[in-house]
Amino acid sequence: MLDKELLPRHVGIIMDGNGRWAKKQGLPRTEGHRRGAEVFRAISTYASDIGIPYLTFYAFSTENWKRPQQEINVIMDLFRDFLHEAEERQEENTQRGFRFRFIGDLSVLPEDIRSLAAFMESHNPENGRTTVNVAVNYGGRSELTRAFHLLLKKVQSGEIDTQDVSEAAISDALYTAGQPDPDLIIRPSGELRLSNFLTWQSAYSEFWFSDVLWPDFTTDDFDRALLDFAHRSRRFGGI
Repeated sequence: MLDKELLPRHVGIIMDGNGRWAKKQGLPRTEGHRRGAEVFRAISTYASDIGIPYLTFYAFSTENWKRPQQEINVIMDLFRDFLHEAEERQEENTQRGFRFRFIGDLSVLPEDIRSLAAFMESHNPENGRTTVNVAVNYGGRSELTRAFHLLLKKVQSGEIDTQDVSEAAISDALYTAGQPDPDLIIRPSGELRLSNFLTWQSAYSEFWFSDVLWPDFTTDDFDRALLDFAHRSRRFGGI
């Protein structure tokens, strides 16, 4: 067990490799997403249990709309299932201290999903132990564009001056406002890129890559990432 002082405050996870996992198993890609959803539940619960206060899971990117419609439909259905399950387990989630947030442009999602997500966020515990951000229709560049538009409107309305547009002001205009930037970003599946995930927030993040496909990712893999993070020296440009 790691000392809690060595744990990251915020972990971002790119859930990747569902389709390739299904292909290796001789199953439809959709089955990979179903298995990936189960791993999401397991890892978020484990991370909360060991004391990590912020998690961000990359569930569906702004580029994922290019995928086959059947696959998109299944992913949306899995999202519905997650939201319904969370609603049914609201008391349990409250006792565990889960606070769920959904980051990204939800306006293009089906109305029932938007309503369920809004209901969940409105029923979060006031003093939650772990905030779980689920990034849906999310892209780092679109998030920044949105933030710049928000700040531009404030300048045009006279609410703020141009010199007030600082790094802190930009951070406060992001979906993750009020949260620490991710200390650690984990990407399984063998890919070595961010794929438009937390573009601004990841400026000083540590990265941990693994060849394990997300549906095979376990708490042991998560522990390995945490142990590796604990042995890194983070100087933030200093000595």
